[in-house]
Amino acid sequence: MTTRVALVTGGTGGIGTAICRYLASQGHKVATNYRDEGKARAWQEAQKKAGFDFGLAKGDVADPATAEAMVREVERQLGPVDILINNAGITRDTTFHKMSATQWQDVISTNLGSCFNVTRPVIDGMRERKWGRIVQISSINGQKGQYGQANYAAAKAGMHGFTISLAQENAKFGITVNTVSPGYVGTDMVMAVPEDVRSKIVAQIPVGRLGDPDEIAFAVGFFVDDRARWITGANLAINGGQYMGW
Repeated sequence: MTTRVALVTGGTGGIGTAICRYLASQGHKVATNYRDEGKARAWQEAQKKAGFDFGLAKGDVADPATAEAMVREVERQLGPVDILINNAGITRDTTFHKMSATQWQDVISTNLGSCFNVTRPVIDGMRERKWGRIVQISSINGQKGQYGQANYAAAKAGMHGFTISLAQENAKFGITVNTVSPGYVGTDMVMAVPEDVRSKIVAQIPVGRLGDPDEIAFAVGFFVDDRARWITGANLAINGGQYMGW
């Protein structure tokens, strides 16, 4: 397998860490971004103890200028980015009639605007080299909606619209663009939810459990693999059967 350079935004989170580890296990050189240097360095050291050496670059994916600077720093450290996983995301949940413009814009900028901000600096290089893999990490709630998440659901649904347009524009350049839409996964954030609330969530999942971050990482790795080169513009829903759309 050819070694590629992979950039995973939001890589220090639960799903992001699993994606970083999976791509590294496949022989790729992997980097992620950070905003809080102390937390990022602690994460990097913990990963080194586990046998993984990841690059780090400072950058707020919601800001076009710092996102581009982050991409250039990854290129300086590891080389041109061939694999981009747009994974960074936040929530600012509240019902829409109580939602502030800031709560709306923060989520749209970080979850959806970041797809432009980080992809734009790498797409020309991918086109020139005639190879690239771009994967958006969307959400089950971008497919079915969710009470109190008009901002989040709109951003996550928009990610797939971005995917299918970008896929059409770049297919002839050897670049595939796909989306992964996880359901409820047992990350630290989800496990911090009160147990009675988690139990109600699990009761809605036909397979009877939360997902594992490694299961999401495997799906991302599937799209990145050379053997998936005929798959582009697709969305892979991974939710234990909680939402079964087309």
